Amino acid sequence: MTIPSYHWSLIARADKDRILSRSETDISLVQESVATIIREVKESGDRALREFTGRFDSVDLDNIPLRAKDEEFDEARRILDPKVMAALDYAIENVTRFHESQVPRSMDFHEIRPGILAGERARAIDSVGLYVPRGRGSFPSMLYMLAIPAKLAGVKTIVVLTPPGPGGSLDPACLYAADKIGVRDVFRVGGAQGIAALAYGTESIPRVLKVVGPGSQYVTAAKRLLAGRLDPGLPAGPSESILWADCTANPRQICLDLLIEAEHGADSSALLVTDCAELGKRVQELLPDMIRQTPEPRKEFLTQVFSAQGYGGIILTDSPRACGEVINTYAPEHLSIQTASPWDSLGLVAHAGEILLGSSLPFSAANYLTGANAVLPTGGYAKTWSGVSVRDFLTYSSVVQVTPEGYKGLKDHVIALSEYEGFPRHAAALKDR
Repeated sequence: MTIPSYHWSLIARADKDRILSRSETDISLVQESVATIIREVKESGDRALREFTGRFDSVDLDNIPLRAKDEEFDEARRILDPKVMAALDYAIENVTRFHESQVPRSMDFHEIRPGILAGERARAIDSVGLYVPRGRGSFPSMLYMLAIPAKLAGVKTIVVLTPPGPGGSLDPACLYAADKIGVRDVFRVGGAQGIAALAYGTESIPRVLKVVGPGSQYVTAAKRLLAGRLDPGLPAGPSESILWADCTANPRQICLDLLIEAEHGADSSALLVTDCAELGKRVQELLPDMIRQTPEPRKEFLTQVFSAQGYGGIILTDSPRACGEVINTYAPEHLSIQTASPWDSLGLVAHAGEILLGSSLPFSAANYLTGANAVLPTGGYAKTWSGVSVRDFLTYSSVVQVTPEGYKGLKDHVIALSEYEGFPRHAAALKDR
């Protein structure tokens, strides 16, 4: 296979737009069927959830409770590989340490002027649903990245939804992580039907105010259709990454890192952006053999990502500044900077979900356990969204108090502005007080 490579200054604008495009979901393809699923769940509750799980996941839940049983948590701890448990313990501790610094003081009050006091009060959202996908594997890392900040924020009702495996089984690593964090409401339901259950509530699953977590095309469609019913949270779609490297980078290591996010699926994006033609050439030579050595089904995903029709490849620019411009236009979910001076390069980056500095930190390490959250905005939304944090599970209320002294100082100004905007009762509230 030939890895696509493009010289940025020599290609047309239309080609640039195509190269920087993503496989963001067009919900029009599934909108009608998802709307039907939502309606059925709203009307029939658990019965519809069991029916759709049988149809879409080929799992019969007729005689199995939707909520995980206590003995399933015990069984997960018993059968899980001790090495996996130790890795989860390590990751959960790191992610907790990072997010603890995001927990705000309950009240932050300032004197704006003498006698005018204003601040913000932070309060946890009452209830949230955490969606943990399972279509291309099991993702306990997704569970703790979502559950830890929700727990630290103080959310009272935390509901986890994840599609069931054979026989209705739940992933033991997910159950272990949930139990360790203190979340026991785990339900064996996924897809659009799961999002509908969170929006309306069923006999088993409580209604929640917000849902967080990535999912399939059907999950994305359900979130958008139900946005008036619950907060759909961060826009998180297929995985995407950019590596920015220069001539000091190790070509083989760049290839290793370039394949990390690409193996999530054929709809993933993975780009090398460089101003070093020699590096681009070596990566183009080395990458095909690494792809061939990858076991299925990931090999097929990588092959598709780095095909001419895929979302992977090499972008060659004329300068470091041009590299930064490409990155800022794309606004990637994951960015790795492997240049001679990564801190200097960082100054040219405005938009990215996460930014990893230096050659010692592959995306996989950040995905699992460096502490920072790995649930990040995709599809260019890094220009306006941030990764999941404690703040996603909080609301802030402005709190204001004015003393008699402060009232005297603001009275005439309020009257003047009220009358200018044509609100006589606004003004009267102060004139006639």
